[in-house]
Amino acid sequence: MKVSSSEKRIISVGAVIEVLFAIVIFRFFGLSSNTQYQKTASERYMSSIEVSGSDGMIYDTNMELLVNEDFKYVCVGIPSKSDKKVMYENAENADEIIDGLKSNIPFTFESKEYIPADKNVYSFRVPERYSVNQTAQHLIGYTSQGEGVSGIEYAYNNLLRENGVNKINYMTDGFGYMLGGENLEVIRNPVNVKGIVTTIDKNIQKICEDAGSDIECGAIVVTEVSTGNIMAMASFPTYSVYTLEDDIKNENSPMINRTLYSYSVGSIFKLVTAFEAISSGFEDFQYNCTGSIDIDGRIYRCHNHSGHGIQNLEQAMINSCNTYFIELSRKFDISSFREKAFTLGFGREMSLASGIIGSDGVLPTEKDLSLSGELANFSFGQGKLTATPLQISQMTCAIANYGNMPVLRVIKGYTSDRISIQNEKKVQYAYTMDRETAFKLQYLMFSAVNKNENSNAKPRNTSVGAKTSTAQTDCFDEDGNEIYNSWITGYFPADKPQYAVTVLIENGGYGNDSAAPVFREIVEKTADYIKSSDK
Repeated sequence: MKVSSSEKRIISVGAVIEVLFAIVIFRFFGLSSNTQYQKTASERYMSSIEVSGSDGMIYDTNMELLVNEDFKYVCVGIPSKSDKKVMYENAENADEIIDGLKSNIPFTFESKEYIPADKNVYSFRVPERYSVNQTAQHLIGYTSQGEGVSGIEYAYNNLLRENGVNKINYMTDGFGYMLGGENLEVIRNPVNVKGIVTTIDKNIQKICEDAGSDIECGAIVVTEVSTGNIMAMASFPTYSVYTLEDDIKNENSPMINRTLYSYSVGSIFKLVTAFEAISSGFEDFQYNCTGSIDIDGRIYRCHNHSGHGIQNLEQAMINSCNTYFIELSRKFDISSFREKAFTLGFGREMSLASGIIGSDGVLPTEKDLSLSGELANFSFGQGKLTATPLQISQMTCAIANYGNMPVLRVIKGYTSDRISIQNEKKVQYAYTMDRETAFKLQYLMFSAVNKNENSNAKPRNTSVGAKTSTAQTDCFDEDGNEIYNSWITGYFPADKPQYAVTVLIENGGYGNDSAAPVFREIVEKTADYIKSSDK
């Protein structure tokens, strides 16, 4: 019988398959009889599967957790032993179970809840480092691949990474397959309570973040005036470790900690000008504001173009009269005036921790200030002068603390037991002015709010002293209108200063319109919180 070509092909393929099958069988028996292969298969090795423990903690000033507040269950399943139904029912992602069972070795998966050990599933309660809406994110920073990248995570990376891990030890053969019938060794590490203690008050931090939630770009700092302890340090917009890719691309640069960046200062610097006036004997200086002033051929205008009329120091501070302070500064010794600003922290870098460093900003030189135009701008906080929210806060602390300016700090020390603090440094001060001068500046700040019927900074439940700024930026919008940064800095209570609050809003317009209401909300809510805490 004649065989067709297609039948010939089928016969040929079948023959090839038979040959290949024979080779596989031959190879199998060859390996089975191979002494080295048998030796490898009979060898026993200790293997482990690890489940992350907890990195070192970061605490607020009251030993409340700033990280590791939430937790999840990470389980280890054993393919040959674990209750598969229970694993499928509880798994956050069923694919983890499917892939794990195929592996024939212990595997990890996230569970919705704790699974009892009698199901031959080993559950570990693992802290989640950050919350979805993490508080103080810029200060805390974040990690990548187990290493700190920014903030406290970076500054204290070695200390915070001193953590144990949870793990299960089991026996395998020489090929890595788990040996059945062997006992497992389960090692559970306790949650790591060691960590860094900050000066942040978690509740005040939250108050600031809520009050600033509508700020597109800006910063808020709250400090304790007697110690320099930073109670809150918020930057806007914030970011999340869960959306880093999008946040990095955001044109508003949420990754930047704006409390550390320097900006044009504006009228809050008039407090420094007033400081020099009091110190150099010009406290009683008066000036007739007509709405503008000519300085060597250049016209400087007051925000009130029709003028404020006769002004003394207090009235000029209440009205924030630019021309008054310009004329006042012309009577100063330039070196002394500049030194006052330097004494209050302008032009000096502020280091809070490794990698958490406030800019030194720009403090014009004496040569700069020898130019009449630069001196005029300097007198009301414009020109080359820039400063950070931290520097402004420190200046306010100096005034509110009667001349003893505390060195700002955000790190208290280290704890190994969540009770005691090690390596805590004493509060440090720099003398800036005598008590009487500080009291006079306090009074000027009190008047700027309480004798100004248009002030938006007056709280309902306490008294404050404060000064606003509307700082020119030399930037303009698409319609040609100049963009202003909005500031306010102040302290409360007015009669016994305890806290200083500084608010900066980039492109915020007038300080009294945008920064002052945020300031007021922070003061009111913080005063209520402090009162309730004292009960």
